[in-house]
This record gives sequence, C-alpha cells and structure tokens, in this order.
Amino acid sequence: MSVMAQSDARAVFLDRDGVINLDRPDYVKHLGEFSLLPGAAEAVARLTTAGWRVVITTNQAAIGKGLMGDRELARIHEHMLTEIEKMGGRISAIYHCPHRPDENCPCRKPKPGLLERAAREMGLHLPACYLVGDRMRDIQAGAAVGCTTLLIKPPGTKEELTDSSPDAVVKDLSEAVDWLLARECEQENISSAETK
Repeated sequence: MSVMAQSDARAVFLDRDGVINLDRPDYVKHLGEFSLLPGAAEAVARLTTAGWRVVITTNQAAIGKGLMGDRELARIHEHMLTEIEKMGGRISAIYHCPHRPDENCPCRKPKPGLLERAAREMGLHLPACYLVGDRMRDIQAGAAVGCTTLLIKPPGTKEELTDSSPDAVVKDLSEAVDWLLARECEQENISSAETK
C-alpha cells in the first residue's frame, strides 16, 4: 500500500549527479555523458505514486567554469525528465547553482540557498521535507534547514561523514525511497494510534 504524502508543503529533494545519474569527475558536460543510474527513474516513480513532490537541487560548476552552457544543461534535463516520465515519475522543479566553488555563492551546496529558494517559490515547509544526496555537502545543506537527510554511499565509496551526520546511509536511491516510505508509514501508524 502506498503511503501518501500528507501535504503540498512537503517534498523530497534529490541531488542529481550520483543520485539520479552517473557522476563524473570531469562533470556531465553534454547529453552524451548523461547516464541514468539503474533503478533511479523507478525510484522517482515510486515517490510520485506515493504523492510526493520531487525537486532536484544540483551544483553545476561546469557552467561557471565555461565547460558547458545553459542550453546544454537544459537539453540534459529535458532528456532526464522524459526518461523519468516514461517510468511514471514526475519532477516538480529543478534548481541549479552554476557558480564555481571560489565564488562563494549562497546557493551552492553546502549552503542551503537552493532549498530556501524552492521553499519560497513552492510553499514548502523545509523541516517536513527529505533530502537525498551522495556528498556531505548535500547533507549539510539539508541539515541547515531542518530536512531529514539521507546519504547515498555505495559500497566501496570513500565519502566521509562529518558533524552533520545524515539521518540514514543507503546504497542507492531505491534504498533511500524504501527507507523514506517505511518511516512515513511508521509515523502514520503512530499518529493513528494516538488518535484512537
């Protein structure tokens, strides 16, 4: 049975590279370098079916470094949305930061600017939201605004935990969705028991 999200003020934030698609050390710079991770589109579809709004927040420093332009990023995202929709999933919005790390932009994770902007524009209550990322900078951004955070850490990866520890560590987006939906079901059962 699907667990329905309780309110339009809630959403699941997903990082892009390393969560939805294969990450690259030299950036995903054009459509030919974009490859969905196995099960990622299906995982988004499960969130959609369960009534969640899904929002992507992604650092895209390749733009600031002159390695790609906004037009190519739009092509990549159009393709990604099409592939996710084929599986029954829906992305409600995509927010990206195009700046280099040295520009100290407030929207570049680990700063929470992208999440705060999404909250303003979409009417979200951030402490009721989830964030899934594959880097500690994602977790730090989510923790800064009170989101429940999940770190994707496939076996053998070296991403180290910091003081901003995630609420859960999972191997991929599918496992993150399993954890999220199970947690929501548990909380729903607790609420139901308390009202009886």
